[in-house]
Amino acid sequence: MSQSEPGFDELLAAAESSAVHLEMRDAYGVGDEVEDFENWKRTGQRDADPASEYWSPWVQLVQRTVARGVAIRRARIVSEPVTDYIRYEHAGTVVNLYAGEQVRWLPRRLASDIALPGNGCWVFDGETVLFNHFSGEGNWSEPTWEVRTERAVARLASAAFEAVWERGVPHEKYSI
Repeated sequence: MSQSEPGFDELLAAAESSAVHLEMRDAYGVGDEVEDFENWKRTGQRDADPASEYWSPWVQLVQRTVARGVAIRRARIVSEPVTDYIRYEHAGTVVNLYAGEQVRWLPRRLASDIALPGNGCWVFDGETVLFNHFSGEGNWSEPTWEVRTERAVARLASAAFEAVWERGVPHEKYSI
C-alpha cells in the first residue's frame, strides 16, 4: 500500500459536508502526544489551551473546516472503567469542542451488537474512508493509513459511526 494515497489533510480539505471520526482503542501511543500524556500522568494537568503549540494547528484546521460548512463529529467507544489514556483524552476534549467538533462517548458494553470496521477511521462525506493503522502499543504502524472508496466499505464505516453516535453520550454528559 503506497502512502502516495491522499492523506488526512487532503481528504478533510476536499470534504463538502461531513467528516466523522470513529475511535475504538482504549489507548494510543502516538509520538506527538507522549510528552503531554506523561506530564498529565505526573501532574493531572492537561494542556487545554486552544492557542498552545500542541493544540493550535488542530484548532485552526477544525475552525476553518467548520466555517466552510463541514460538520466534524467524533465518536469514541471506550471500555469502562476507562484507561488512563481515555481519562487524558477526556480532559482534552474541551479543546475539540472549542474548535467546533461534536464529541460523544459510548461505553463498549453498549456496542456489542454494532457491526464495526476492524480499525478506527475517518469518513468523509459518507464516501471516502481513511482507516488508521496502529501497533498493539498504539503507535502508528506501516502503512500509517489506508484510503478506501468502495461503496460497501463506506457504507459499513458510515453505518457503524452513526450507530455509535446515536447511542453515544455527549461529552458534556459523559463523566469518567
